[in-house]
Amino acid sequence: MLDRHAALSPEVDRINQELARRAALADEDAWAMPAEFYTSEAFLEVEINDVLRRDWMCIGHIGELRNPGDFFTTELLGEQLLAVRDTDGVIRVLSNVCRHRGNRVAEGTGNAKKFICQYHSWTYDTAGALKVAPHMKKQRAFDQSKCGLPEFASEVWMGWLFVNLDCNAAPLAPRLGGLEGVIQNYHQDQRYLVHIEEDVWDCNWKALFENFMEGYHLSATHLNTLHPITPTKLCQKMVSGEGWTGYHACYDPDYPPREPFHPDLNEFERTNSPMYGVYPNLMVGMGTDFTLFMIIRPCGADKVRIRWGVTGQDDAPESDATQKYVELCRSFNVEDKDKLEILQQALKTRTYQGGPLAPDDFEGTIWDFIQYMARKLGHSRDNFSDP
Repeated sequence: MLDRHAALSPEVDRINQELARRAALADEDAWAMPAEFYTSEAFLEVEINDVLRRDWMCIGHIGELRNPGDFFTTELLGEQLLAVRDTDGVIRVLSNVCRHRGNRVAEGTGNAKKFICQYHSWTYDTAGALKVAPHMKKQRAFDQSKCGLPEFASEVWMGWLFVNLDCNAAPLAPRLGGLEGVIQNYHQDQRYLVHIEEDVWDCNWKALFENFMEGYHLSATHLNTLHPITPTKLCQKMVSGEGWTGYHACYDPDYPPREPFHPDLNEFERTNSPMYGVYPNLMVGMGTDFTLFMIIRPCGADKVRIRWGVTGQDDAPESDATQKYVELCRSFNVEDKDKLEILQQALKTRTYQGGPLAPDDFEGTIWDFIQYMARKLGHSRDNFSDP
C-alpha cells in the first residue's frame, strides 16, 4: 500500500496516473515519463517508502569482503549499514548504529575482530552480538543478549551484495533466472573486484538508470569513447524478465577483439557486451574482458550517489589492462555526467511532458524500467478515499 498522504498529493497522484497510463500502452506506443517523474521530491518519498525500501537494493561487491573480519560501511535511504564477513565466513549486513544511544559503531572500510562504539565503548563481534557494555550489568533493564546489532535480509548474486531493508522481499535470484542464462558463459561470479570508487552526480537516480541501460545515446554522446567499440546501430534488445532488463552492445567488426576470452564463450558472446540492469539500482556492462558496474541510490530528487567498480578475469588491480579499462570508464562516465546534469536542469521546465521512445533495440530497456515502476506505483486517484 502506498503512503497515503504522499499518494493523495496532486503532484504524486499525477505521476502515478501517468505510470498507470503507460502500463496500458502497447510496446509500439512507448512514451517517456513527464518531467515531474524525475524532479518531484514528494514522489521521491513515495519511491523510497514503497519501492526502494521494499525491494532488493545492491550495496556493494563481495570482493570488498574477501577475508573474515573485512567490512565496509555505507548509508542507504537513511539507514546506516555495516557489511561484514564474520569470523565464520558468513556475509552479514548489520545496522551500523549502537544499541545504546545511537552512535555509529564502525567507520569506513577495513578488517576488524570487533566493533567498538567510540561514544561509550559498547563492543560488538563480527556477527553483531554485544560483547562488552561498561558499567551496565547492575542495570535491571539491561539484557545483553537482546542488545545485538539488528541484521537486515541480504543475498549475494553473481558477486554483488543486496539488502532488503524491510526484510520482507521475496527471494531475489528467481526473478533473475532468464538473465543468468544470458550471462552464464561470461562467468561473472569468478571475476575479481579490481577497482571501486564513489561519486555524486546532480541528477535523478532514475535518469541515470535509464541512461546506462539504453544504447540510443552511445554514438551521439560517446562519439570518441564508446561509438568506435559499440555503435548505437548494432544494439540488440534482450528479452527481459521480472527483475531485470538489458541489451547486447555489439562490437564494431573493425574494432580489435576484446581478449582474453573465457573458453566457454560462443561466437556471438565474444562479439558483444551484455548490458543489464537489476531493478532498482544495479547496472552492469559485462565485457568479454572486464565488467563495469554502477550501484546507485538517491540522495534527493536531483542528486544521486554512485558506487562504481570494475571486475576482471585476473586479480590484478595494478595491471596495464585494468588501468586502461578504468580510465576508459572514467572517460565515458564524465560524458554521461555532463549530459545528465544538463538534463536535470532542463527537466525543470513546465513544457516537457515526455516524448515517444526509440525502437525496442535502442530504448526498449527504458520502457521496461517504466513498466517496473508502473507495477510498483501506477494507480489512479480512485484507489484512495478521504477519511
